[in-house]
Amino acid sequence: MSPLFRRKQRTAPGERLVTLIGKPGCHLCDDAEAVVAAVCGELGVPWEKKDITEDETLHREYWEQIPVVLVDGEQHTFWKVDPARLRRALTGG
Repeated sequence: MSPLFRRKQRTAPGERLVTLIGKPGCHLCDDAEAVVAAVCGELGVPWEKKDITEDETLHREYWEQIPVVLVDGEQHTFWKVDPARLRRALTGG
């Protein structure tokens, strides 16, 4: 099979990692955290929260977009988290 037509190997939800990047006092970040916690809890996906006020690199890269959600280190979305879209990204469905 040609490399162009190979399917991505699916990763089990428990082997994924969701990272929420935000800052304290941000209402959009609080909303995003609720969605990430609910979807990841439902699927058994580990997740972490990072604060741009404690990391200069994250601050430079994302300060205009927070909250930002990464899935396995790649940007998935910013500002508003759609639970159905996040669920699809984590399950491949």
